Amino acid sequence: MTAFDAVLFDLDGTLCHRNQDTDAIYANAFEQVGEEPFGEPTALWAALDGPPDHDDWLGYIGAGFARLAAQHGRTDVDPLALAEALNEFVDDTAVTLLPGAEHALESAAEIGPVGMVTNGPKDRQQAKLETLNIVHRFDVIVYGAELSRRKPHTVPFERSLAELDVVPAQVLYVGNSLEYDVAGAQNAGLSAAWLRGMDDDAGAYDPEYVLDSLSDLPDVLSERR
Repeated sequence: MTAFDAVLFDLDGTLCHRNQDTDAIYANAFEQVGEEPFGEPTALWAALDGPPDHDDWLGYIGAGFARLAAQHGRTDVDPLALAEALNEFVDDTAVTLLPGAEHALESAAEIGPVGMVTNGPKDRQQAKLETLNIVHRFDVIVYGAELSRRKPHTVPFERSLAELDVVPAQVLYVGNSLEYDVAGAQNAGLSAAWLRGMDDDAGAYDPEYVLDSLSDLPDVLSERR
């Protein structure tokens, strides 16, 4: 028998990534509000505080713009207007599967039910899944933004386990975030397979498996117990 009876996946950064030009989105936001650009996209992402707040997405992005504006002496700019403009240009269908994703999903389906646990809101995540043509791959999809708690809380994982009728110890969760995927899965009693980025280090975390690419997952799933 294989070591697991079911596999759950994260979505963003695990199965897919955005292929939209972030520099163009950033520049268009400033053009929309009639302001000279300051900073750059990477600086905005760094200025954001914690995980996305899907209940107040514009406020979350606006706070990042406010911090960036202060750093550049541009406190005259309306950060919420910039956040609204940025949001208008984000295309949730501009996504591409990561290398090895199709094979990883096929391998997971060979051992049992396959699920997805993502923190994103249903409308945005469904658009990505439909574009990627992988909705049919999942027996359950849990959107953390629609629940009382998101990853790394256990609530989204517990919802998926209940719907699949599997026990935590027999489930593997695959994700790219140590703070949300590995921590959340292990808090819920699942094993975690961490898809690490180039030169990333697990630090204080201790995922049961470390994947350099999704192509490594079939070997993990083929382990016997």
